[in-house]
Amino acid sequence: MQLDTARSLHVIEVESITADMKKLLDSYFVSICEGDSDSEISLVKQRLAKFLKTKNEETQMGAVAEFFVHLYLNQLNFKQEFLFFNLEENSIKKGFDGLFSKNSETFLVESKSGTILTNGISHRSKLNTAYTDLKNYVSGKSDKGKNNPWKNAYNHASHIDVCAEKGIRKKIKKLRDMYDKGEYTDIKSYKIIPCSTIFLDSVWDNKENSNILKSHDFLKKYDCITLDAICISKKSLELFKEYLGE
Repeated sequence: MQLDTARSLHVIEVESITADMKKLLDSYFVSICEGDSDSEISLVKQRLAKFLKTKNEETQMGAVAEFFVHLYLNQLNFKQEFLFFNLEENSIKKGFDGLFSKNSETFLVESKSGTILTNGISHRSKLNTAYTDLKNYVSGKSDKGKNNPWKNAYNHASHIDVCAEKGIRKKIKKLRDMYDKGEYTDIKSYKIIPCSTIFLDSVWDNKENSNILKSHDFLKKYDCITLDAICISKKSLELFKEYLGE
């Protein structure tokens, strides 16, 4: 849904993993996880399944929510400038959840997720949190610590299997160096993709998707160059685990 010339809302329902969904997952699975690694998909699925088993349910939901965001953006011909698998074994990425590019322009992704059983959960609240996190990251005000988010982004973009353009790497490197010098930036200078995923505890209900389609004016208040807000309602965490275990 196009909200204005610079803002779009994408609302997605994942009630089951259909044959078409499985085909889509299979076609992008290795590249999302490992870039241009040429690994066998069965081995990469094993690696991800093993990773998820070591994490609590909240972290599992976060990882699976991110994966489907990356899948969606890849099929829209955004170029993924990072690996879903972090460079540090069994650790969570520091900084942005994703940095994509299209036509040499960069886009910052932040994904938030939760279960429908959480009191007061909504796509609106998750999008607000994602936007606030992006805003705080680039301005050096994140309450998650003073780690330079551009450093991890640059390390990922520089990985040989990511195949990032030199111009993209130079842009990220410049922002990394500015951040280290205490020269922070403003969210209004970025193209951003805040994301919300709600897991429905195995009982399908599209109420939250309907709500965000009816009430999205708050998105016009987000400072940015362009906005692509993504909202996903997913039936359960188990759907993806079953796909991994086939």
